[in-house]
Amino acid sequence: MDSERERQALSFFSGLVLGAVIGAGVTLLTAPQTGLRTRRRLRRTVRRARGGASDRLDALSAEMKERVDEIVGSARERIG
Repeated sequence: MDSERERQALSFFSGLVLGAVIGAGVTLLTAPQTGLRTRRRLRRTVRRARGGASDRLDALSAEMKERVDEIVGSARERIG
């Protein structure tokens, strides 16, 4: 039950972040600036988002590894 709620929360926040990134991209593309300035800002934004996504992915990967280790340990205790 808890894992289902966690999955729902993760899906919600993932969608929220994706929506924010898309909204920021659209805002940059429709801004009344020169194309060169807009492209520079867009590149900068993408680099920041990529770095943040990489950090979140690393944290999520570590958390998932811990949970899998807990489940495997629990299963081993039950079996043997």
